[in-house]
Amino acid sequence: MPTRSPSAPQVTCSAHSESTRKAAILVLTSTFPRWMGDTEPPFVLELCRRLAVSYEVWVLAPHAPGAAVREQLDGLNVVRYRYFPARLENIAYEGGITAKLRKTPANYLVLPFFILSQWLAVRRLLRHKAFAAIHAHWLIPQGLIAITCAATRTRPPILCTSHGGDLFGLKGFAAEWIKRLVLRRAQRHTVVSQAMKRAEIELGAAPERIDVIPMGVDLRETFIPGQAARSGTSLLFVGRLVEKKGLAYLLEALPPLLTDFPDLTLTIAGDGPDRSALEQLATSHGLATHVRFLGRICNDQLPALYQRSEIVVFPSIMARGGDQEGFGLVAVEALGCECALIATDLPAMRDFLEDRVNALIVPQKDAHGLTIALRTLLDNPALRLHLQKAGRLSVLDRFDWPVIADRYARIIHNLIESPAGTTPREQATTGQQ
Repeated sequence: MPTRSPSAPQVTCSAHSESTRKAAILVLTSTFPRWMGDTEPPFVLELCRRLAVSYEVWVLAPHAPGAAVREQLDGLNVVRYRYFPARLENIAYEGGITAKLRKTPANYLVLPFFILSQWLAVRRLLRHKAFAAIHAHWLIPQGLIAITCAATRTRPPILCTSHGGDLFGLKGFAAEWIKRLVLRRAQRHTVVSQAMKRAEIELGAAPERIDVIPMGVDLRETFIPGQAARSGTSLLFVGRLVEKKGLAYLLEALPPLLTDFPDLTLTIAGDGPDRSALEQLATSHGLATHVRFLGRICNDQLPALYQRSEIVVFPSIMARGGDQEGFGLVAVEALGCECALIATDLPAMRDFLEDRVNALIVPQKDAHGLTIALRTLLDNPALRLHLQKAGRLSVLDRFDWPVIADRYARIIHNLIESPAGTTPREQATTGQQ
């Protein structure tokens, strides 16, 4: 999304309406734009910008070559901690920490410095600034760092948000132990799908302390329908080029369609460690002239891509090791732009997609099923139009940023007012959402 200031963001929680001095909150994250116009996912930035209406927001994120160590970014106090010589600070960003570790095992040598440096940076901030609450994005490492850095009688209460990869993708005894520890020690939790709430409960989290709140999308000004006509044979995929995105199955699904739809094109927006293998796979399937790999796309260019595409496909799968989508935020972006959507039947998608109501749903890892779904939409303009119109209506009032930010603001307000956890009234109204 563009990093310009939103039009009059409304966070209706009256957490600090009676005081001119805003309480400060500390946000810990490893995914954050390194500079204006960056290609990194902006969802933490977008949430923080809206929370800044009610709070003084400080963001702590990893440094990267070319990024400022300290800056004011859209009203936020951003601190980026150094963890290695600049040219070797490459464990975060551009695909994520987990993907970087899997692709280059030597990065494990950097990992202890990454975690220790973040821990020290949090300790420094807590010594020099009074924070009313900490919001840690991801259980590992940010959640772990939050509970250990704030392990004092006067520590700020902690809200920990899991986005999926940390909960589903990190396996093994040590990772499971850390996740359980964070789930016990942090006062509140949010997850981005009902499937993730069930997973956290299985790990021992108290259900009344978990809220299901996805990240938001600007569905009023940014991800909106375009004015230009779209090509009926234009397909789009948006996402990191990693196993759990399932792009290999989509490439396998295309060749049977080319006889009847010789003008069929697939645009792939995104990059990742599997790009080279996927490019070779496209060539081996005879798709070299039908598939275009764009690489990383700046966030402000994404709406135009959706608006030019008739059909958007998200063939996500459960990867080896169990990693899977926490929530299909890019699918919400596509629906906001009135794209006809095809997606796989993963638990995270069931929260907002219904077959033939706002998308076509196919089983995961089923290239033939994708072929059938694509042919159905390519042959049926009326069905495409129905899904496009119904899709936008289905997300407009649920995932627009003001709605999402208001829910987060209320949780943080209640956390500050009742640091030990939820209040009985809060449990009754929000704990089961």
